[in-house]
Amino acid sequence: MSRSDAPRLAMVAGEVSGDLLAGLLLDGVRQRWPAARAAGIGGPQMQQRGFEAWWPSERLSVFGYVEVLRHYRGLLAVRNQLRDRLLRADRPDVFIGVDAPDFNLDLEAALRAGGIPTVHFVSPSFWAWRPERVRKLQRSCDHVLCVFPFEPALLARHGVAASYVGHPLASVIPPVPDRAAARAALGLPDDATVVAILPGSRASEIHQLAALFFEAARRVRQAMPGVRFVVPAVPALRERIVRALAASGVADATLVVDGRSHAVLAACDATLIASGTATLEAALFQRPMVVSYRVNWLTWKIMAPKQLQPWLSLPNILCGEFVVPELMQDRARPQALADELLAWLEPSDAARARVAALRQRFAALHADLRRDTPTLAAEAIDRVIHAADR
Repeated sequence: MSRSDAPRLAMVAGEVSGDLLAGLLLDGVRQRWPAARAAGIGGPQMQQRGFEAWWPSERLSVFGYVEVLRHYRGLLAVRNQLRDRLLRADRPDVFIGVDAPDFNLDLEAALRAGGIPTVHFVSPSFWAWRPERVRKLQRSCDHVLCVFPFEPALLARHGVAASYVGHPLASVIPPVPDRAAARAALGLPDDATVVAILPGSRASEIHQLAALFFEAARRVRQAMPGVRFVVPAVPALRERIVRALAASGVADATLVVDGRSHAVLAACDATLIASGTATLEAALFQRPMVVSYRVNWLTWKIMAPKQLQPWLSLPNILCGEFVVPELMQDRARPQALADELLAWLEPSDAARARVAALRQRFAALHADLRRDTPTLAAEAIDRVIHAADR
């Protein structure tokens, strides 16, 4: 069986969002090449599709300059071991790095220099912050799979080959979410006001945000006594979340579930959410949100000057304006977060009109991002493999 019939893929995906994206990409790979083999670093979504995980994706779930430094030696050791294995014992036909640019781009550069074709799935947001990353893309990637329609033209200006494949989440999330079904599945009352709390999928995010978010929830409950909260927890971090919740005073009004973030977002009326891919998921579920984030103060000092746009969350970046509030770093205080949530939830005509306008905006965004991502991605990967053969 030739490599064109059964290519060997090496992949690296970090944390929950990368695992989800890579799992969807593998759907397209399996459809095109049923006998393809894929191995590297991945999580449960990838493993369900036959991926061989040499290391779990959780090993890469670190964010922030200071936080990365604490884990640097371990991450470097994993990357070096993987690089050596792929260059020597287990050479793939193509390497696909899924997000995790701080880990993947240097790895891709080394593999590409060693003659292995490289694809990067999800362009780093060099157009929003850290513009120097485009130089890494130039030397690291044979091809970039872009999830936003404006990115290939920007990359072409820098000599980087790229394809727009749509955002895979836009094909997974239904255009009209079924709130009633999601509430029934979670055991939530159909007539309750429900707030989803998503403090992140990394241990560092839970450390920085969980207590803050639960204190904001307590203040929301003071203003709206019947409100219910639901938290989708990464199973490995559930204990930390439960501990923070126990000290918050809202544990009796809060449901913690393992994973199931899509059901939680479908079920809620609004969400308090950590900045990241989850905010795009919330937008595709057409949910009002308050976006927040905190990192180590030194990380923030380094990051802030690299910001190129006034927005940090994906819904605001893609809409080109502040359609949802962002309260980052020092502005992320319990009362401020509670006030912004209450502004979405209050039973007034003005609030209802604001929510309706936001949902209409998010529905249009959903339509723009909806493509057959698995098939388009597999076609682009096929072109890279055949180009290497020539």
